[in-house]
Amino acid sequence: MSVEVTALGWALTIGVILGLLALDLVLGTVRPHAVGFREAAAWSVFYIAVAIVFGLVFATQVGWEYGTQYFAGYIVEKSLSVDNLFVFVIIMSTFAVPREHQQRVLTFGIIAALILRAIFIALGATLLSLFSFMFLLFGLLLIWTAVQLYRHRGEDPDVENNVLVRTARRLLPVTDEYVDGKLLPKVDGRRVVTPLFIVLIAIGGTDILFALDSIPAVFGVTEEPYIVFAANAFALLGLRALYFLVTGLLDRLVYLSSGLALILAFIGVKLILHWGHGLDHRVPKIPTSVSLVVILGVLAVTTVASLVRSRRDPAARAHAGAVLGTPHRDASEDHSRPDAGRPRGA
Repeated sequence: MSVEVTALGWALTIGVILGLLALDLVLGTVRPHAVGFREAAAWSVFYIAVAIVFGLVFATQVGWEYGTQYFAGYIVEKSLSVDNLFVFVIIMSTFAVPREHQQRVLTFGIIAALILRAIFIALGATLLSLFSFMFLLFGLLLIWTAVQLYRHRGEDPDVENNVLVRTARRLLPVTDEYVDGKLLPKVDGRRVVTPLFIVLIAIGGTDILFALDSIPAVFGVTEEPYIVFAANAFALLGLRALYFLVTGLLDRLVYLSSGLALILAFIGVKLILHWGHGLDHRVPKIPTSVSLVVILGVLAVTTVASLVRSRRDPAARAHAGAVLGTPHRDASEDHSRPDAGRPRGA
């Protein structure tokens, strides 16, 4: 059986998401300003509350089996989005983005991520419905990603050597100044691009890589495209506020990459077992409720262990981990700087 979502249900869901996205866009672009802890905390609580309320309403309408799938998918995507924040911090620091312009960058990055993930969700759902062996391929992809992430857990992606960034720098006239946060200003009568434009390209490139991992991961806890879309959208919408809330705390999550690698490997195994169960019913399946407990347990242990390690060893620093894109950059030198772990201009 699959959840039945009417055209009205889809329209209402997309309407709510677009409304929240418009609100985020207004906050991030119309009134650029440095976001303080209190403001970031308030908006983070708001977006999490909206996601929870949606899940509760959804569960009462279609049943708690699907409600559990939504919450499991939301938690998976939310935990993976924290790894996004690591990379965003690296990008902001690498390109010295002024704090008052960081909201705009994050908001457009979230829009790009939503568009890309909607495309990947439609593609993934189509492939899974047509070819059952895609569960096997998605599972193997997640296990490979988990192994790579764990092997390179002490590294950060080399943003400046990203192929999109290098190409943009080579083909476009790039100024060294941010020019009041504009993307394509005129300088001395000549149209140029600012570093903010390059930052958007860098974030767009990372959005593609994260979508390649996160979409198979959430399909590991639910096969319903509607739930996959909703879980992704609500997890991403609060990313701007969450960035300003936890930027100073990210360095302390020293075991986050290891924990995420374990979660991805677990979901990969779950997908492979699901494929095997379709061939032979003697192959066991992992229920969504068990997945939810495992994911929450791994995140809890990872967080507590990270905080204990950081307290015992103040010099320990977390890294985003690297999966694709060589050469990798060992961020140990960056974290030794006084401004490490936070964007310049903060």
